[in-house]
Amino acid sequence: MKMVCIGRNYLAHVKELDNDLPTEPLFFMKPDTALLPEGVPFVYPDFSHQIHYETELVLRICKTGKDIDEKDAPYYYDAITVGIDFTARDLQNQCKAKGHPWEKAKAFDGSAVIGKFKSVKDLENPSDIAFGMKLNGEWRQQGHSRDMIFGFDKIVSYVSRFVTLKEGDCIFTGTPQGVGEVQRGDRLELFLEGKNVKRFDIE
Repeated sequence: MKMVCIGRNYLAHVKELDNDLPTEPLFFMKPDTALLPEGVPFVYPDFSHQIHYETELVLRICKTGKDIDEKDAPYYYDAITVGIDFTARDLQNQCKAKGHPWEKAKAFDGSAVIGKFKSVKDLENPSDIAFGMKLNGEWRQQGHSRDMIFGFDKIVSYVSRFVTLKEGDCIFTGTPQGVGEVQRGDRLELFLEGKNVKRFDIE
């Protein structure tokens, strides 16, 4: 499996990091080694002093597709959940300043957390999906899919122009405003439509 991650897909998040507004989906990828195993805590890496959480809706691809037409995109994903795209912000800022790729800041082991998936057919309101994250019992990020700059179908279609999507791949669809740091000892809880889909600790 591979994990495709969409950047700068919520206007408020673009503004909070003082980034330029994208005119087309911006994406990067995480390898399968980035996936945090079930039941395992996130271990704070020794190469960063500024690990940020980014809470995102995650799509699960259900069949292989290339050059997918936007109108056909819904047939290529069947489930959704909430995940965390962990970012070594200090390393990312260094990479950006030098014009270097972001992989060491985004693709490190354990940097992708994925909750329990829910069938798209079972969503209460597919056009406006509510999601969020609590840090130590307090809400830190809350978002709605209606606020995305590029919707699910556009993302799937666009990415498939460049990269063949395969069954089991996941797409992180971008984070709303409210990103911030985690510390050792923190507990994160992820919510999809008000229901907890993942709970894990930072060590």
